[in-house]
Amino acid sequence: MLENLHVKNLALIDEVEVDFQPGLNILTGETGAGKSILLGSVNLALGGKYSADMLRTGAKFGLVELTFTIENEKLEKQLEAMDIYPEDGRIVLNRKLMEGRSVSKINGEIVNMTTLREVACMLIDIHEQHVHQSLLHKRNHLVFLDLYAKDKIEPLKEKVAKAYHTYMDYQKKLDNFSMDERERQKEISLAEFEIHEIEEANLQDGEDEDLEQLYQRMAAGKKITEAISEAYQYTSEDSSGNASDYLSRAIRALQDVSSVDEQGMSLYDQLSEIDSLLNDFNRELSDYAKSFEFSEEDFYETENRLNIINRLKTKFGNSVSEVLEYCEEKKQRLNELEDYEACMNELKEKLQSAEEEYVKQANALTMEREKAAIPFVEEIKKGLKDLNFLDVQFEMRFTKHARYGLGGMDDAEFYMSTNPGEALKPMGMAASGGELSRIMLVIKTILAGQEDTPTLIFDEIDTGISGITAGKVAEKMRFIGKSRQVLCITHLAQIASKADAHYLIQKQAKENVTKTEIIPLSKENSIHELARLLGGDKMTASILESAKEMKELAMSEI
Repeated sequence: MLENLHVKNLALIDEVEVDFQPGLNILTGETGAGKSILLGSVNLALGGKYSADMLRTGAKFGLVELTFTIENEKLEKQLEAMDIYPEDGRIVLNRKLMEGRSVSKINGEIVNMTTLREVACMLIDIHEQHVHQSLLHKRNHLVFLDLYAKDKIEPLKEKVAKAYHTYMDYQKKLDNFSMDERERQKEISLAEFEIHEIEEANLQDGEDEDLEQLYQRMAAGKKITEAISEAYQYTSEDSSGNASDYLSRAIRALQDVSSVDEQGMSLYDQLSEIDSLLNDFNRELSDYAKSFEFSEEDFYETENRLNIINRLKTKFGNSVSEVLEYCEEKKQRLNELEDYEACMNELKEKLQSAEEEYVKQANALTMEREKAAIPFVEEIKKGLKDLNFLDVQFEMRFTKHARYGLGGMDDAEFYMSTNPGEALKPMGMAASGGELSRIMLVIKTILAGQEDTPTLIFDEIDTGISGITAGKVAEKMRFIGKSRQVLCITHLAQIASKADAHYLIQKQAKENVTKTEIIPLSKENSIHELARLLGGDKMTASILESAKEMKELAMSEI
């Protein structure tokens, strides 16, 4: 849920920070107090369009920061799939706004706008009065239906998706395989040449690595041989004036002392042991020198073999194993090309079979959707009548796509009429902005237990309603608030009275500077705000008493 909002230097906002609560959060205030600025700030943090004139006059930068608590394991996994990990169970979206540009961050890490918007869609769903994207785009109508009946529809969609991928794989293979005789002969010649080139090299898996090591030893052999020779010269007993020679002289010098004195005997034994170790070292050094005895012919053959292998690796793969794998693929391709007609017919049969399976699964999905649409539409109609759509007609119409898709072949759209005798029209043409808000509220109420987005924002959903209808709207929002967090901007006391948390947005002018503030209201202050919504400037005792009664009644319904 949205835990905290921090805004600085935007429009009339100097600096505002507010903590939101679970359930239904209501925001009220006078017209022009800055409620739209607040919603605009949230939109900016979620990746909305920004221009420099949004900055507070005189400010060099603006800041919007949203802190979300992540309490849903599925949501956490979706974020982790994007390499975004909650810190202490929180995700912080931050956007710094400067003249001509902005910088977005998630948990302190800079991200691009695409990533910011993808994360935002997982965390919050904003429903504005005049910008109802979800309902205006008919592609989302089918999404709502699938969500409504997801227990039955999701397994069918998985089967359709699997069948679709199989069909597309065969279609791609057939497209790649289709060619005229000239192209076929050209590819056959190329495949035969490449296979011959690889087979002629008689490659052994892993030999490139062994040869590389051998070549490096050979290339460094001369330098190593010289060093070994010099070391052997200084230590070997085969020549005079070396360590072995001098060590033998020292042993002879101590030999007489060893029989007279105990310490002399100890020193003699140590020197004899050193002589033995030096002899062992010289033998190993001699064997090591022999391992670097390469002929020029051996070196040339190794270098030439490596050149052949590296040329093949450059053309066909990064290793000998990849080159050999490429060769096998070419052999298989060559067999197909040489038996072109049979392979082509086999592919066509497999494609036809895959298409038939796809259509079968897609039709099963269509039937389930049409079946689920009946109770879904009935629930929507019932909800709309609760919200004062007294003579509403509402239905969901299905058509078939001309193309196949992962989600089946269905196209669906809501049609409605709000006036008796009037023909049903696509919902985007038949409903006003305020009506769309209430339709969305009904759908969200129906889907309250199905959707994953933890926070919903409704902007002025009360437009054009009052009385009992307003109370019904409030009840539906409170119902949604039981499973998800709801933020609602409203002018109606009937809706505001249902708040689990109530906030006042107000504008203050001090020393010729106007500022917008957000103030959390206590129960008593909430009652005073309800009274203002009921009576305007004339806050009489009876209006105040009505506000108190309205609040107490709302609390008793919890």
